[in-house]
Amino acid sequence: MALLRRPSINSSVRLDPNMNRYTEEIVEAFQSIQDDICGQLELFDGKGIFKEDLWERREGGGGRTRILSDGNVIEKGGVNFSAVHGPISAQLANALKVDPGHFFASGVSIVLHPCNPHVPIIHMNIRYFETSSPDSSKDPVWWFGGGIDLTPHYIVEEDSRYFHRQLKTICDRHHHSFYNEFKLWADDYFYIKHREETRGIGGIFFDKLDHKRELNKDQLFDFVCDVGRGFAPIYKEIAGRHKHKSFTDQEKQWQLLRRGRYVEFNLVYDRGTKFGLETGGRIESILMSLPEYARWTYDFKPEENSREAQTLDLLKKGIDWHH
Repeated sequence: MALLRRPSINSSVRLDPNMNRYTEEIVEAFQSIQDDICGQLELFDGKGIFKEDLWERREGGGGRTRILSDGNVIEKGGVNFSAVHGPISAQLANALKVDPGHFFASGVSIVLHPCNPHVPIIHMNIRYFETSSPDSSKDPVWWFGGGIDLTPHYIVEEDSRYFHRQLKTICDRHHHSFYNEFKLWADDYFYIKHREETRGIGGIFFDKLDHKRELNKDQLFDFVCDVGRGFAPIYKEIAGRHKHKSFTDQEKQWQLLRRGRYVEFNLVYDRGTKFGLETGGRIESILMSLPEYARWTYDFKPEENSREAQTLDLLKKGIDWHH
């Protein structure tokens, strides 16, 4: 199967005509990461093909939403790119604690829901945001954010250690403190408070990385791109271990229940989802993270000492997975 080939967004979407060198490089790099991930996932899945939806934002910019459905491995997955710009509304300025002016934002966002309950859900996001003020005496405000986390339906400790070791290796290439700091941040962020459980085994999460850090802008850009490029190899290794395993109807029903938890987190707590809904974002792209099917069973309690119960016991903050 040939790798995915897509037309450049520059021929279809109105990007910011005032983009500087950094924003041009970021757009090019993020699009390249999206292309590479889609190509790798199509080859890995062996059946599913990404369908692309090119869209434009009336105020400026747009994106490429790509959805794969009914694959051999992936039941539903989205790999999205966006680059949007425009005036900063009062609501946006208040939410981000920035001055009025002009903004540019770009990112790649991924969620994969597998067919097999032995294969985990995975999420990754990398993003860049900057503002410019009408007051030329003020420096532009900019930052990077992102993260990657794993949500197994059944926690396999060997997979969990592998996942966190790979993330630590990526982080350590850029700063000795990143993994411990961002792992703790992920534990706190991917927490379903009303269930008193984590969404999965965590990963790394970071936001508003800027010049106040020891690293400069180029170095932080390299870091977020490294996270993006690390996504596909990590996912293919873990999914490849389990994609051919047989499963029972009970295990499938458990998968649907765990997807329900995923939906709860994304609609109640996820900052990107809430921000997109509150600011009139593109609804189809925002909600691409939701699974095709999910389930809510009233007061479900797994059997004692079952694999389901063991998984629930491990959905806690502060587990040292990388050792």
